[in-house]
Amino acid sequence: SGRVFPFVEMLRTAFSRAVPAVRRLAAPRAVAAQARFISMSMPRFAPKYAKSHEYADISGDIATVGISDHAQSALGDIVFIELPEVGAKMEVGESFSAVESVKAASDVYGPVAGEIVEVNDKLGDEPDIINKEAETSGWIVKVKMSNPADADKLMDAGAYAKHVEESDH
Repeated sequence: SGRVFPFVEMLRTAFSRAVPAVRRLAAPRAVAAQARFISMSMPRFAPKYAKSHEYADISGDIATVGISDHAQSALGDIVFIELPEVGAKMEVGESFSAVESVKAASDVYGPVAGEIVEVNDKLGDEPDIINKEAETSGWIVKVKMSNPADADKLMDAGAYAKHVEESDH
């Protein structure tokens, strides 16, 4: 039985050296998993809408811009989207993109002003993403707003729903 203790001591020593190494390796993964959980569980800021049916989902000075679910529904199956270039300027109320569907073609207008910092290139190959998820993965551009107060002039979801209802009558 005297021989068991040295073996146990050897395992304890090996284990005490291995655990910190495993913790160091696992820590970044755990932090990333916690960050994903926190970001998914935090309430998403509600998008704001322009009368011309574009939305701006604002986070800090970045606005994620696309067409509303109502607009994609009215257009029907989207078959092509004209994407702007990164670095292009967006102005409130001016066309920055165009969407073509089996029913019609429509300009997409800037709900806020700023510089386009990212374009959803997936839409070039799969424009129908807008039909499936207009206000999530169907976004068109991300814009660094030059005037964050532009967002104050847009409608919240309730006001936009009322606008849609009134314009459909």
